Amino acid sequence: MYPASSPLSGPSFPAQTMPTYGAAQPALPKSNAGWAAATIIFFWPLAFAAFNHSARVYPLWATGDYTGAEHASDRTKRLGKTALWIFVILNAMLIAFYILMIAMVAGAGDYSSY
Repeated sequence: MYPASSPLSGPSFPAQTMPTYGAAQPALPKSNAGWAAATIIFFWPLAFAAFNHSARVYPLWATGDYTGAEHASDRTKRLGKTALWIFVILNAMLIAFYILMIAMVAGAGDYSSY
């Protein structure tokens, strides 16, 4: 409309880049809430940390902290697996203790006939 050198055209500013909405962003990692629930069943003291990490996945991802969201998801899964292994180890120790006690009781004969 006005020539580039006209005082009515206003000052010329450099072209600004507009943010591109809909740009590719990483997919939302799984919250692994199932592993968090498993910590309640298998070893409840780890459940507090597991649920805390599970609940932080979406807020971190929504604010753009994709690596933090992935870390929280991985940590929840790791805590669930740790709780499962603790459960397995404690039950194996309990079974070994029962077997040892049964063997000791069965091996202790009646020595009152001496």
